[in-house]
Amino acid sequence: MQRETGDEIAPSRVASFHLVREPVWRAPLALGRLGTDRLRLRGTPGLRFARLLGTGRGATAVGADLARSALFAVWDDDAALAAFEDGWFAERAARVRTSGGEVYGVRLALLSGHGRWGGRDVLTDLRRPQPLAADGPVAVLTRATVRPSRWHRFRGSRPPVSEELAGADGLRAAVSIGEAPVGLQATFSIWSDVAAVVAFARSPEHRAVVRRTREEDWYGEELFARFAPLGATGTWDGRDPLSG
Repeated sequence: MQRETGDEIAPSRVASFHLVREPVWRAPLALGRLGTDRLRLRGTPGLRFARLLGTGRGATAVGADLARSALFAVWDDDAALAAFEDGWFAERAARVRTSGGEVYGVRLALLSGHGRWGGRDVLTDLRRPQPLAADGPVAVLTRATVRPSRWHRFRGSRPPVSEELAGADGLRAAVSIGEAPVGLQATFSIWSDVAAVVAFARSPEHRAVVRRTREEDWYGEELFARFAPLGATGTWDGRDPLSG
């Protein structure tokens, strides 16, 4: 992973997002690692917050992709993230690639955001005294805890938004992620620039769903954050989304 050292991004706490896709025939192993890797992450030096996540088939599609998993994490600094990537995760990535899978990792600096994750204000650890300029590609993380009584409404709203997202100008990559098949839902996406993110946020289907979430009180907890990608390694569906 590229590690810039300019004054505008160092030294400071950083976030990361890793996506691991095993070959389909290794899907049971990938599913099992969601449990074992939680144990391996405990005690990792410099790790402030981490969530191992399952993924869906596409950006907001219903249905799990059992061969792919994700990790979102917050680190004390770039050195802690580098040590993780050069340690046991490097061995994992090498085995995945050798078997025909792929691994993608991106280092992230917070641009803006609000909300909580599991009752914790995760973004506080990432705020900088001097905000970064939103220049170039932008990564977006959205997460929500859907109230059980609202799940059917949430699920019904997803197909039109998914179609709108898939055709959005400036979208480079997107994946649905979650801590459970039902109720704990999120999306991670990479866009060409902030203007593309704003344009999608103002699109008809997306605005209608956002309005309904407020009016019908769908979420018990939610989080929205924009990040500046600082560097990446590997491929996501055969390419690096930061390269266009």
